[in-house]
Amino acid sequence: MSARTDAGRRRTVVGAATQVGTEVSINLGSALAGVAIPFVGSPIVVAARQLVMIAVLLPFYRPRRSLLTWRRLWPAVALGVALAVMNLTFYESVHLLGLGIAATIEFLGPLLLALATSRRLLDVICVVVAGAGVVLLTGLEGEVDAWGVVLALLAAAAWAAYILLTRRVALGLPGLEGLTVAGIVSLALILPVAAFTLPGAEFSWPVVGLLVGIGILSSALPYALDTFILRRITARLYAIITSFGPVVAAVFGWIVLHERLGWVQLLAIVLVCAAAGTAIATQRPAPASELEQTAEGLT
Repeated sequence: MSARTDAGRRRTVVGAATQVGTEVSINLGSALAGVAIPFVGSPIVVAARQLVMIAVLLPFYRPRRSLLTWRRLWPAVALGVALAVMNLTFYESVHLLGLGIAATIEFLGPLLLALATSRRLLDVICVVVAGAGVVLLTGLEGEVDAWGVVLALLAAAAWAAYILLTRRVALGLPGLEGLTVAGIVSLALILPVAAFTLPGAEFSWPVVGLLVGIGILSSALPYALDTFILRRITARLYAIITSFGPVVAAVFGWIVLHERLGWVQLLAIVLVCAAAGTAIATQRPAPASELEQTAEGLT
C-alpha cells in the first residue's frame, strides 16, 4: 500500500510540475505575441497560432468523412467560433492593456463559470474580492484603455464558452477529433480577417520565427500535454494551478514586454488569483459516477 501511495504521489508531482510548465509555455507564447502584434497585427498572430495547432493535430486526428454530420459536429463548430473569438480578443487586449492586466481580466470567465452554481458564502466573498481586484486593476491607477477592457471581457466570456463546449465535444467525439474540427473552423474564420491586414504587415525572418514559436508555445505543447497532465492530477488541482496564470502572465509581461505595473495593479492581480485559488481549493468534489470510477481504475 505504501509503495502504491508513493507512486500516486510521484504521478501527482509529475503532473502538477508539467502543468506549471504548460502555464509558463502559454504565457511566454502570449508575451511573444505582444512582441509580434505591432509588426503584423493580432489576426495574423492568431492565424499563425491556429495553423501550427492544425499542423500538429491533423496528421494524427483526422476527422473521418463518413462521420462528418452536422448533428455530431455542431458542438465542435461552435467550439471553433469560441476559439477564434477568444484568441483574437485576448491578443488584441494584450496589445492595448498589457499582458498582466489582460490575462487577469480574461480569467474572470472560468472563475465565474466555476462558481455559477455555488450557494456558499465563501464563494460570494471570493467573487466580490475578484471583482474588487479588477476594479483596482482598471480604475484606480493610471489610464487603462476602455476598448482593451471590453475586449478582455469578451475574451473572458469566450473562455467560459470554450470550457463548456470542450466538455460537450469531449463527450461526443473520440480523441482530439473535435479539437481538430474546432481548429479548422477557427482558422477559416480568422484567415479572411488576417488576409485583410496583410498589406500593412511587416514580415521578416525574426517575425516569422516569433509566429512559429507562438504557435508551438501557446497551442502545440499545451494541447499535447493536457491529456498527460489530467491522467495524473485531479481536475481541482488542475484548476488551482491554472488560477495562478495571471501572476505568470504578469511576470512574462515584465520580462519580455518590459511592462511596468504599479503596486495597486500588482495587488489587484494577487487578489484575483487568491480569490480564484481559494474558491476552487475549497470546492467539494462531486461524487464520481460508476463510469468515472471505472475509468479511474483503468488509468
